[in-house]
Amino acid sequence: MTTLYRQLAQVIPTTVGAMVLVFVLMRVLPGDPAVSMLGTTATPDALAALRDQLGLDRPIWEQFVSYLWGLLRLDLGQSLALRVPVISLIADALPHTVLLTLGGTLVAVVIGVPLGVVAALRRGTWADYLASTGAILGISVPVFVKGLLLLLAFALVWPIFPSSGGGDSPPEMLRALVLPSIATGLSLAGLLSRISRASVLQVLSQDYVRTARAKGLREHAVLATHVLKNALIPILTVIGLNVGLLLSGAVVAETVFTRPGIGRLALDAILARDYPVIQGVIIFSVVAVVLINLLVDLLYGVVDPRVRV
Repeated sequence: MTTLYRQLAQVIPTTVGAMVLVFVLMRVLPGDPAVSMLGTTATPDALAALRDQLGLDRPIWEQFVSYLWGLLRLDLGQSLALRVPVISLIADALPHTVLLTLGGTLVAVVIGVPLGVVAALRRGTWADYLASTGAILGISVPVFVKGLLLLLAFALVWPIFPSSGGGDSPPEMLRALVLPSIATGLSLAGLLSRISRASVLQVLSQDYVRTARAKGLREHAVLATHVLKNALIPILTVIGLNVGLLLSGAVVAETVFTRPGIGRLALDAILARDYPVIQGVIIFSVVAVVLINLLVDLLYGVVDPRVRV
């Protein structure tokens, strides 16, 4: 319980630190939200009036204090470009990104973990070399390249899946989710395959595995009871870190497949210098990554009782 409280206590300083950093950086970068909204042909008086309306002419510290006061009231502010609450924009985009994250993670686990286990059990054979080659390809080929190839093959040549959008009905949403999930999941699958192989090989060399085999336990029982369970902690670590990255940084896949989501929302906000939206997305992303890693830490204790001690 002490560990849980300590992990939860990290959420506040981490979130505040990220918020301060983004708040300052967005205001020192070149660009003016008023110019982005009114265009370069707007008169100086019109630009000054809009800056005054949006509060952009106030000192940075005053804007920051005002933003902090809004956060204490669970108010992320209002989009400068769209003039709607930031929380509603995030709420609309979040389900699509969550589905993409879950889909990519499922693809990665289903492909990467079995490949890594097989490669470890068949070390030095053609299966090991084939799995290792596939893992390196999955890691090295960028997501946008895999996405474009998948679009070319399964949306243009063979129009099985849609080439863009997130879908309206549940069946359409699932069909639109297949290609982005594969594109994002293959990169994580390659990493999981390498980590799983290394972790299983390390466990296979332990004395308790040799003892279990010497007692006459069948190989599948040794793998299920002694090997896989003890090899899960590094695998869980990689899954937790990358799930957080997928959830907060799905901008490449959402751009290639023209999907709505948190990544597209952040990209559009950056191009428009929409400070409240950028800050809201960053805060959400930081909290999501911290909470996911907290969940992974708690799962350590479920997988290995020694961690709880």
